[in-house]
Formats: sequence, structure tokens, C-alpha cells
Amino acid sequence: MAKKLRVLVVGCGHMGTSHARAYHHMADDFEIVGLVARGAPSRQRLNAEFGGRYAEFALYADALTRMKPDAVCISTYSDTHAAYAVAAMEAGAHVFLEKPVADNLSDCERVLAAARRLNRKLIVGYILHVHPSWKKFTELARTLGKPLVMRMNLNQQSSGANWESHKNLLRSTSPIVDCGVHYVDVMCRMTGARPVSVNGIGARLADDIAPGQINYGHLQVTFDDGSIGWYEAGWGPMMSETAFFVKDVIGPKGCVSIVARSAASAGKSSDIDSHTKTESLRLHHAARGADGKFARSDELIDVTDEPDHDELCLREQEVFLRAIRDDADLSTHWQSALDSLRIVLAADQSFREGRTVKL
Repeated sequence: MAKKLRVLVVGCGHMGTSHARAYHHMADDFEIVGLVARGAPSRQRLNAEFGGRYAEFALYADALTRMKPDAVCISTYSDTHAAYAVAAMEAGAHVFLEKPVADNLSDCERVLAAARRLNRKLIVGYILHVHPSWKKFTELARTLGKPLVMRMNLNQQSSGANWESHKNLLRSTSPIVDCGVHYVDVMCRMTGARPVSVNGIGARLADDIAPGQINYGHLQVTFDDGSIGWYEAGWGPMMSETAFFVKDVIGPKGCVSIVARSAASAGKSSDIDSHTKTESLRLHHAARGADGKFARSDELIDVTDEPDHDELCLREQEVFLRAIRDDADLSTHWQSALDSLRIVLAADQSFREGRTVKL
């Protein structure tokens, strides 16, 4: 039996909690050697869930030096990602890193270069890569012909503790960057084409965030095969619950849409499980018969394997484990992470400079 991997969990918020639960569940393969968070309450709450059995640390560097882990899971704010990931790899650990890789391209490239140079496995937390329904959604989109028109959003109405979390996130990233990397990554995989230009717009919709911060953004991206896509994301107590969840792709041969009636109903946008919910896919065929009417009815494709958020994080850690055990080639995965970050950062630049950004 292979030796257990000693893993250090860094960040004990929503994502860190789900990843820690995955490692705890995968006790035959992983041994948690520490929980790291600057704030005591989050790590104490998480540790209490596990019976207080794990060491706690306030300082990442201290935990890394003392515990000497085989792997590090990083679920902190994005402005710490690059430094934390490089430090872990230089200390001899493989890394699971929540998206985005960094908050700028040069740091992203520095992280990927370190993984290559040090021969470490680096998995970036693109949770939709392990979601069966999203994989099917992508597969069906590829049957629609070219060009594709891809329409996606994820607006989140938040208040209380959720809005405080969003305001903390805004100090290091915007919604269009933090959430957008998921969906432009999906667009890149649907088209298989290279992005060539990006436009972005944004708005500051709250008085209790810092000047210069925006809590709403919208991007438009054009690909070299003629495909186009848009994505919007907003956070805060003012956001609308109407059509917060749109996942729709159109091509010459028809369209495919995620039909998530429960997730799209009022009051669901703050529920993290709703962000990946599918329930069913609707496939529409554009072909018409001699009478000019549609030759085929729409197909509703039921989704039987619908993992919740914790289950998806467990599947991500299974991918991480296989990458380490099987010495997987992750170069395509790394390129995808770089491409998606390049697009969302270009959207942010486009908004701030008032121009189209060529890639």
C-alpha cells in the first residue's frame, strides 16, 4: 500500500473546509498534518468538526517549516496564491491551489515555471472539470458547429456574513476575475480555439467598498474561429436574483442550455451548491423538415450524477492524488489555467482603460 501523503490545509473558509473534509474522508491516502488560518475562529471551527485532532497554525511559513508536508492545499485569497504555492513547491510539496493561480499573469507564469523546474504536481481548483453534467454540457456544445455563441453568468446576492466575505474578496480580486476563470475556461474547452480579443465593463454598486473596487463586471471575448462569449458576475446586497444563473450555448446546429429550475429560483444565489447545479440539460436541434418546421423536438437530458459541493471537492482531491501517484503530465491543465486568467485580467484591463484588449 502506498504511503499516506501528509497534507497541510491552508485557508479554512468555504473552499478550505470542503477540501479538508475530502482529505479527512480519504484517510487511506491522506493525513492532515495541520490547519492554517490567520484568524483563529475559522480554523478552530473546522478542527472542532474533526474532533480537534489536527494541529493549528496562524502562520503559513511556520506550519510549512515545522510540518514538512508532502502536499499543500491552498484556499486563501488570490493575492497570496503565488507566494504560497512557490514556497510549498520549494519546500518539496505538491500543491493543490484554488483558482485563480495568481492575481496577475507574471505571478501565474512564475508558479507554473516553479512546478516545471521543481517537478512538482500542481492542480488548480477548476471544480467544473470534475462535474459530470458540465463535462456533458461541454461535449454537447462541441456538436453544435461553429461559430459558437456562449452566454454565462453567476451573480450572487449577499448580505450579512456573506457580504462581509465578498468585501474581503474584493480587496484582492473582482467578481469577473474570481468567478470568471471557471466559465471562460469552459468556453475555451467548448471552442478549442484561441481567444483573440476581450472587452470588459464594470460598476461600483456599493458605498461600503473601497474606491476603485468594482463589485459588478461583464466581459465579452472573441475567438479565432469566430466564436464569441460573454460572462457577467456581481456580488452584494443589491444584486438581482432574476436570471442570476444563465448557462447557454448556441451554434448553427442548435443550442444546449443548463436548466436549473431550483438553482435559478429566488433566494438561491448565495447558496454555494447552486453555483454548479444543473438538474438537466436542454438540447435544441435547429434542423427543419420540408415544411420548414423543426424536424426534432428538444431533448431534456436528465442528470443522474449530481454531486454537491463537498463531493465535487472530493473528486478534485482524487484527481490530485492520481496526478501524484501516476506522475501525470499536467502541461495542458496548466495552459488552461493560464489562458483563462489571461482573459479575465484582460477584461479588467479593458474596463479600466476603456478599450478593447488584443490577446
